[in-house]
Order: sequence, then C-alpha cells, then structure tokens
Amino acid sequence: MTVENVAADAAVEVTEGTAVTEGTAVTDTTEVPAQVEDAQIERALEAILMVADEPMSIVTLATAVGAPVKRVRSAIATLVADFDGEGGGVRRGFELREVGGGWRIYVREEFDPVVSGYVLQQNPTKLSQAALETLAVIAYKQPISRGAIASIRAVNVDSVVRTLLGRGLITELFTDSETGAINYGTTDLLLSQLGINSVDELPKISPLLSDGADGFQGDVR
Repeated sequence: MTVENVAADAAVEVTEGTAVTEGTAVTDTTEVPAQVEDAQIERALEAILMVADEPMSIVTLATAVGAPVKRVRSAIATLVADFDGEGGGVRRGFELREVGGGWRIYVREEFDPVVSGYVLQQNPTKLSQAALETLAVIAYKQPISRGAIASIRAVNVDSVVRTLLGRGLITELFTDSETGAINYGTTDLLLSQLGINSVDELPKISPLLSDGADGFQGDVR
C-alpha cells in the first residue's frame, strides 16, 4: 500500500459521518472534561467533593477528572485515610463518607453541635420567600427529594435546601438506594417554631387552591 493510499484511508476515517467543507478544519464540538494529571487526581477529587450537594459515584468522579475508575477508587481511599489522620496526619473536622452508592464530605459527628450553633448564630432569623416556599413543599410532601422539590417549584432549589439544612429546619431522612437521591423531611425544631406537635396539624391547603383537584397530587392537607 502506498503512502497516498494510507493518507486517503486516514482521511476517510476522520471525516466519516462529519460534514466538511473546503477550507474548513475538522473539529469535534463535543465537550469533554479536562484530563487531570495523575499526581493531582486526589486534590482534584477533593475540590469536586467540597462543592458536591449529593453523593458522587466513582464513575461520575472518574468522568469528571478523566481518569480510570480503578485509579479514582484508589484516590478515594487515599483521601479517606488522609482525612482520618492515618499515618500520623491530622484528623480533620470533616470526613469522606460513602452513602447511597456515592461519596460525599460530611462534618464529623462530634462537631455537629458546634457547626449547628455557628450556623444558627450567623444566619438572619428571617427566611426569604423562596426558602418559605421550599419549606412548605417539604413539610407537605415529605419525604421528598431535591429533584422533586425543584420540579414542583420549577426553579433550582440547591442553595435554599442548604439554607434550611443549616437552620436545622429540615433534615436528610434517607438516601434512595436506586437513584442515590437524598430525601428530606422537617425537624422537631420546625414544629416547635410553628407551635404544633406534628405535621398532621399543618393547615389544609385545599381551600387555598383554585381547584381542589389540582395542586399537590396525592394526599392534600
């Protein structure tokens, strides 16, 4: 086979399935995550996990840093040991925990009272309208996932949910074993602030709806 034939075959492979006009370079518009250098994978994973709102699976993390699953699994084990202070290191006030098939950074249990007290002191007492609406959805539809809340409100609720968690008004009830989604519910603190004993005492919302058959599906209070 001649050099010309090899070049022609290569050109066919590059352009197959792609419309190319004369004088236009062949480009791939598909965005892919930037591959992280091997020596930086632990630090890159640490950065991603610091901002993650939901448990991150090994596959998701591997895709994010452009590394093999085996390498990422090893890096996660290294981070767990690092945060736990193994090998003579400093034991951190947070830990990397596997929950619902994914990994997420949590405050260590012994520091929960300190963090809760700080958050409650720093945050203003008045909730925003968005926070009140989200809290109402959770109160009436619990247990409910963040995605379901966003679907009802038709807006992103990540920051609002974090605010309500920080105030101690809602809590993580459980993680769905199939989807990995965290389901939320209200706390005793909310009940005490509302002056009721249980969510069953919440006012019915049916009279406030234009049509009693619309609004929340299922059991409408």
